[in-house]
Amino acid sequence: MRILIAEDERDLNRLITKTLEKNGYGVDACFDGEEALYYLQHTEYDGAILDISMPKMDGLTVLKKMRQTGSDLPVMFLTARDSIRDRVTGLDQGADDYLVKPFDFDELLARVRVMTRRRSPHTSSVLTVGDLTLDTGTHTASRAGRNIELSAREYAILEFMCMNPGMILSREKIENHIWNYDYTGGSNVVDVYISYLRKKIDQKGEPKLIHTVWGTGWMIKEGT
Repeated sequence: MRILIAEDERDLNRLITKTLEKNGYGVDACFDGEEALYYLQHTEYDGAILDISMPKMDGLTVLKKMRQTGSDLPVMFLTARDSIRDRVTGLDQGADDYLVKPFDFDELLARVRVMTRRRSPHTSSVLTVGDLTLDTGTHTASRAGRNIELSAREYAILEFMCMNPGMILSREKIENHIWNYDYTGGSNVVDVYISYLRKKIDQKGEPKLIHTVWGTGWMIKEGT
């Protein structure tokens, strides 16, 4: 999943970004409200974390402008303001959650998972495709009882595919959801990771789950 972080405290911004990336998220980071609104208007995200007190445009205004365009993107406010009135204002503006600084990063990750799940058609934290099981809470995968060890990037791609079973996912669509604006990798990096996943998931004698749609992309569907 791809998340936008808008936080003007640069050290905290960096820590949140690294924590999310370590857990398999694609992350774009910015430091003021105007830039955040631009990112949100021009990029497809699965969720956003907005500080309320930001330069140029505060988080409440950013969210208000988003909702006026009909966007239902899940949004969490991250702020030092902890009064009941501030929380009510944020939620009334259309925020999905509200986390007060200082916070525990495990709690942040848990809230991001819950926030993004609200928009997904998958109500459970466990995704299944055939005999493949993916637990989005623990970031673990298994097939027919066989544990599958995945890197953070492998997990992120597999999760995206499992959330869209039977859908053809192009190289560009995968890149846009998994990597951020600063990504400068080679044009075949997605192909390489798909190859890694195939070796781990579709072992000898097992029905193939990851399918290539030549000239278009890949899909995951129950093996035949």
